[in-house]
Amino acid sequence: MDIRRVGTEPSVKGPADWFTGTVRFDPLFEAPEPARVAGVSVTFEPGARTAWHTHPLGQTLIVTAGCGRAQRWGGPVEEIRPGDAIWFSPGEKHWHGAAATAMTHLAIQEKLDGKMVDWMEPVSDAQYEGSR
Repeated sequence: MDIRRVGTEPSVKGPADWFTGTVRFDPLFEAPEPARVAGVSVTFEPGARTAWHTHPLGQTLIVTAGCGRAQRWGGPVEEIRPGDAIWFSPGEKHWHGAAATAMTHLAIQEKLDGKMVDWMEPVSDAQYEGSR
């Protein structure tokens, strides 16, 4: 058994190459091999969002606070709220972030050959607003 105490790892600012606006990561867990799963709590300030990206083995988000937005490539912008669980299939191009208020979600994903995410282009303001 391994207990990771809250607050034992510092928060990390989301890099500008992968995020628009202010984003904070709070690491939760990364299971040791042969397991591949990892989880992080991510807080987006109002209007902040990820760039478009994919996950080789998919991703689950669980919204814990605030109001957010999420979109898969070719689909509508969806509102997400506390308690919502969102699944993105392996290789599904998508983004997620805050709406007009801050939003926090848990992000759970697995590594494939040491990689959890493939980052792509930023989400434009028009895409974020849902007008493409």
